[in-house]
Amino acid sequence: MNAIHPMQEIKEKLKQILKVIPPKTEICYIDYPVHNNVGDLLIMKGTEAFFRDNQYKVKARLSCINFKKGMYIPKEWTIVLHGGGNLGDMYLQHQSLREYIIDNYPEHRIVILPQTIYFKSENEFNKTAVIFNRHKDLHVFVRDANNYEMAKKKFHKCFVYLCPDMAHHLWPMKPTGKAEKEELHFLRTDIEINHSYQKDVSSTHDQKDWSTLLTPLDRKITRMFMKLHKMDRAVGNILPVQPFWYKYADYLVSKSVKFFSTYHKVRTSRLHGHILACLLDKENILLDNSYGKNSNYYLTWTYKYPSAKLDGEINMQQQESVAP
Repeated sequence: MNAIHPMQEIKEKLKQILKVIPPKTEICYIDYPVHNNVGDLLIMKGTEAFFRDNQYKVKARLSCINFKKGMYIPKEWTIVLHGGGNLGDMYLQHQSLREYIIDNYPEHRIVILPQTIYFKSENEFNKTAVIFNRHKDLHVFVRDANNYEMAKKKFHKCFVYLCPDMAHHLWPMKPTGKAEKEELHFLRTDIEINHSYQKDVSSTHDQKDWSTLLTPLDRKITRMFMKLHKMDRAVGNILPVQPFWYKYADYLVSKSVKFFSTYHKVRTSRLHGHILACLLDKENILLDNSYGKNSNYYLTWTYKYPSAKLDGEINMQQQESVAP
């Protein structure tokens, strides 16, 4: 009997969501991403694949941009909020929407798909906890063990679960290009940058981030879709922006998969650079982001995958190899 692949084992953990959202449930999916961060688009693709595989009836899809406050959502629909790494006070647009929905739809079952929690301000964390704890049927899935313990304490009246990222539902993923280059350095350049790694980057390796992987035209088209979503909100959500955006998001993801496929090895401080490399069954080294999100995720889930290593783990192994 063949042993289960570690990536398949991680994917299987997503099935616990079915206990909260049974198959064929009517759902309203809110906060799907409309931006150039392909990591979030991978989460979205994994989420939609999970919806299809479990025959959910997605009655509405709304982004952070075209969600209209006060809109009617039937009580029999489960509200499902997009997962990722924006539960906290770093990405206020998404957090404000999340808190508004939880505060204004008290009779609905609300499910937050796997998230990483990070608050710079303890006071803001406590304010969020008050809102969350008022809701009688709020289910919060978190992506690492540290977050799980934290969430259980803060969101003590909510239902809290430990669950991997939704992008894992895309396993197995086939490379779409031939690996001809040795190593890609895929490093954050945004608000979560870990500056300690930037000086260690070798100029002999290709260095990219999501923003530099995409072309100026790619970014221009994304901005156009953002404007269309704003127009859709203004006219009452009657424009067919979501299906067209999803098709364009498929293109951005396919482009990224093809790019990653051309490398034998990936060194990354992007969590979804790491997850994408794992999905492609590719050797990779994970560096941390600014506040420990990546290392916590690795130590909870992807440490099981033998071709992935954490940067500090590599250093420790090197020290052990030269120890007397």
